[in-house]
Amino acid sequence: MSTTTPAQQRVSATGPLPGTLRLGLARTRYEVRGFFRERDAVIFIFAYPVIMLAIFATVFGQDGNSIDFGDSSVPFAQYFLPGMIATGVMLSSFQNLAIAIAVERDEGGLKRLRATPLPAASYFVGKIGQVLVSCVLQVTILLLVAALAFDVPMPDSSAAWATFAWVLLLGTATGAVCGVAFSSVPRSGRSASAVVTPIVLVLQFISGVFFQFDQLPSWMQQVASVFPLKWMAQGMRSVFLPDEAAALEVSGTWQHGAIAAVLLAWLVVGLVLGARWFRWRRRDDG
Repeated sequence: MSTTTPAQQRVSATGPLPGTLRLGLARTRYEVRGFFRERDAVIFIFAYPVIMLAIFATVFGQDGNSIDFGDSSVPFAQYFLPGMIATGVMLSSFQNLAIAIAVERDEGGLKRLRATPLPAASYFVGKIGQVLVSCVLQVTILLLVAALAFDVPMPDSSAAWATFAWVLLLGTATGAVCGVAFSSVPRSGRSASAVVTPIVLVLQFISGVFFQFDQLPSWMQQVASVFPLKWMAQGMRSVFLPDEAAALEVSGTWQHGAIAAVLLAWLVVGLVLGARWFRWRRRDDG
């Protein structure tokens, strides 16, 4: 049985479609333009981690307070920066897509799009491409603010920047794929924000974003270890904190292998669930 839509069959009669990747890149440009037209969402997604970094660095860093790691110490702005990078990625990927796709479905946009010749894979490439662009811009702004406003030192080795790159890219891909899969959970576009936002907030509080992870209750650390945000934050801490800080992690090491394994596992889970449960129509539309 053919899996092509009627629109794709009509186009194939007049000539071949451009490749899936080429259409995906074109869709990425479309999604990026649409994203930046939503100015309130853009301001929130870009400003939130910067504002939270400023608040925590100011409140906890009064009178020159710092966090000690045995023979070394770091200011609170430097300690909280990795968590803010991780939570910014989660906002731009998981939360943004889970809500935006649910709204598109509720408004009938996905149903209309499915009737066009655009392959489904190109649509998802466009969404992930938009998330990657917004994440790179968001993290760049956050690093500039941290360096210029709070004197946070940047990594001085290529190995640290390589770790930063793979944690950022893998975390972004995982968050985006999970966001696509989770977008089918809200019953409507109106309820999407109410369903997604509390989950993101809870994960931020238990994953070492707002507090030192080693000071959280052990049961909370165990729960957080199931989800990718904790591992993204830990990976970023390995980039921006001194080696001595690894002693405060649960295992006493940075666990780069475990970070990659957990993020990849969630990437696969998101792909499987998305392929199985993703809906192009509203629940009441067949």
